[in-house]
Formats: sequence, C-alpha cells, structure tokens
Amino acid sequence: MTVRSILERKGRNVVSISPDATIVEAVAVLAMHRIGAVVVCDDEKAVKGILSERDVVRAIAGEGPEALDRKVSDFMTSKVHVCYEQNTVNEVMEVMTVNRFRHLPVERDGRLDGIISIGDVVKRRIEEVEREAEEIKAYIATA
Repeated sequence: MTVRSILERKGRNVVSISPDATIVEAVAVLAMHRIGAVVVCDDEKAVKGILSERDVVRAIAGEGPEALDRKVSDFMTSKVHVCYEQNTVNEVMEVMTVNRFRHLPVERDGRLDGIISIGDVVKRRIEEVEREAEEIKAYIATA
C-alpha cells in the first residue's frame, strides 16, 4: 500500500494558504474546512510550511490576542516533512509516529500534490490487516 493508493481514494485537493496571510485568516480557513492543519505554499504551490491548530494555540499563549494579526509565516512549522506517492503506508506511519505529526504534505516535482493525515494512514492500515486476515481464513478453510 502506498501514498498513491490513499490519494486515489480520497483525492488530491488540499487546503493551502499564503505565508503572508494572517493567523486570523488561517483560523477562519481551518474552521471553514473543518481541518486541523493548513499547508503554507507560495504562488507556485511549493510547500513553505504547515500551520496546525497547535501552532495557533502556542502563538496565542505566547503573544496573546495580538498574535492573530501576525503573519502565518511567523508561527508556521517551516521544516516540513513531506512524503511522495511511492512511499508506503508503513513508511509514512513511522515518520508520523516518530515525529508526532498528524499531517504530511505530499509533494510531486517540488509542488504540493496532496496531504495524508494520520487518520488516512490508520484507516488504510486497518483495511490491509483485515484483508490479510480474510486471506488467512480462506487459506485455512481450503487446507
């Protein structure tokens, strides 16, 4: 199972925002789309960062309500781990677990091409384990 197989099912639409947007604009995007993170991209869709709900909480906790008028680039995580279509579900799950990420942007040719969440990965892994269990049951039944 690969990242490509997940994207083929869920689609490649990704909500992104400019690094120059304000935190209040980012919060509105998160709320409108009911998502936990937004990918920060330049005009060519190159990934520049990611802004999560946790980043927003830390910004407000550290700077108070004034943080809402600051730029996304001031609080985003700029050292973003990305994955690629050919990565396996197990590889992505390991990166997410070790680094405690809930979202991994998918890149192709240096541009944003999708996003994988921990929920996507867990769902796919459960499906894979269930399929393997059914195959084992079928094998045992015919033996």
